Amino acid sequence: MLAWLQNPGWILIGAGLIQPLLPYRLRAGLLVAAPAAAGAWLWSLPRPTLVTAELLGYTLTPLRLDPLAFVFALIFLIAAGLCGLFMLRVRGRLEPAASLVYAGAAVAAVLAGDLITLFVYWETTALASVLVILANGPGTYRVSLRYFLIQVTSGLLLMAGAIAYIRVTGDPGFGAIGLQGLAGWLIFLAFGIKAAFPFLHNWLQNAYPAASPTGTVVLSAFTTKLAIYALARGYAGTDILIPIGAVMTAFPIFYAVIENDLRRVLAYSLNNQLGFMVVGVGIGTELSLNGTAAHAFTHILYKALLFMTMGAVLLRAGTVKGSELGGLYKSMPWTAAFCIVGAASISAFPLFSGFISKSLILSATAYQGAWIVWLVLLFASAGVFHHSGIKIPFFAFFAHDSGIRCREAPWNMLLAMGITAVLCIGLGCYPDPLYAILPYAVDYEPYTGGHVLTQMQLLLFSALAFTVLMRTGIYPPELRSVNLDFDWIYRRALPAAAAAARNATVSARGETIDTLCRLGDRAGHYLGRAFSAQGLLARTTATSGMVAWVSLLLAAYLLFYYL
Repeated sequence: MLAWLQNPGWILIGAGLIQPLLPYRLRAGLLVAAPAAAGAWLWSLPRPTLVTAELLGYTLTPLRLDPLAFVFALIFLIAAGLCGLFMLRVRGRLEPAASLVYAGAAVAAVLAGDLITLFVYWETTALASVLVILANGPGTYRVSLRYFLIQVTSGLLLMAGAIAYIRVTGDPGFGAIGLQGLAGWLIFLAFGIKAAFPFLHNWLQNAYPAASPTGTVVLSAFTTKLAIYALARGYAGTDILIPIGAVMTAFPIFYAVIENDLRRVLAYSLNNQLGFMVVGVGIGTELSLNGTAAHAFTHILYKALLFMTMGAVLLRAGTVKGSELGGLYKSMPWTAAFCIVGAASISAFPLFSGFISKSLILSATAYQGAWIVWLVLLFASAGVFHHSGIKIPFFAFFAHDSGIRCREAPWNMLLAMGITAVLCIGLGCYPDPLYAILPYAVDYEPYTGGHVLTQMQLLLFSALAFTVLMRTGIYPPELRSVNLDFDWIYRRALPAAAAAARNATVSARGETIDTLCRLGDRAGHYLGRAFSAQGLLARTTATSGMVAWVSLLLAAYLLFYYL
């Protein structure tokens, strides 16, 4: 048991379990103190560290700290601390406690060195995260149920794949897996669900905007990035990830442009950014894996910052619909400024954090000669600036004046947003501390004339396109609407098709039974006539005639038997 408790994630899990029992001030203190304590413990551990334990005849690894695990565990703990500060004033007991357990399970999963331990924490993140959503009230029940079913499906696939993998190899260790055999494909699909692969992504857009203003920030940080870590650990260099990631970067752009709910816009842009990381894992070189780890690090920060700003807007204005907002910079100037920092970071402006991480992946793609994928990534970079870099701050804080006048965000939210914004700018201006902890040695300079010029041209032309579309009235207006995504297939089309098939089956069964009844009645009528006193079978027949009938029946039987 002591071997498992050496994992720093257990500090957060333990804090989350006892938190509901404490008075409000102690509960609020734990939200910040627990991540700080876990971070100090993580930093004090030597790298590499390997802790093993025997269970049921297998050698498990409750703690494996190497450079790849360290990067993800560190940013998870930083995110947990910032989320805790952001939700400091939440009076409810469920959401803060579930958030701590959720973050702790994610940290513990990153530091797990075997598939069995990974599965336990994988399912713990699913259970805790669904409680984060449910904490927003009974109106989230249906969304939470769908989310939970999808997350549990991912866990079941991971369990089945792990069992198959251990039976083949005899070793539960979590390392390079690949797509050889059924086990590899099952585990790959489990990771793909949590990474929101195309056609498996709608749980993200459905669940994240359903959470509370604070809960959405927590959800944005852990689940999908845990899946990216798992892919980097088990499937680095798997070619199929390159086209999957390229599609992930491109298709959300079209939905984000027409989406009215700004938190759903951010959820689609989350898909877009995950695609860059998946491409980096698929390329599998040291530069691309460094890019994946760095981009996960910076993405957690600037995406959390953007969700924080929209959470603050929802808290104060009561809505995040683009059609209902505008002019909020007058009431919430600090929130507007922090939103612009997050928008510049996700758009990869030079001197902001997204630039120093995304350029690693773009360069790795170009070095591999994957020019079509590189062009797709460039298109996706322009698209994310279009819908997250411009649309989010423009329609929320500027655009037309909606007439909404409200108070600025609470002090703890402003402090959390301010710290996150400072990190986004600091890493963008001075990336060396991040580069120093990446899995491989970094020999890369993001601020070259070519990198900066290419990115600025891309951003300026994207801004010009947005301006022209807005001025000419071509840009899709912000309307109250419901956009159909792939989930329409399994939420509407498949149930409707199943209902139609069931109704057709019931109708066909009724008609079949009626037909058989009519045939039975007719057969009974003819048999009654045949066996009646005046019927055919009541007549006297000559012996020779009976012999002929028996011979015919015997011949027919033999014919059917031998055929």
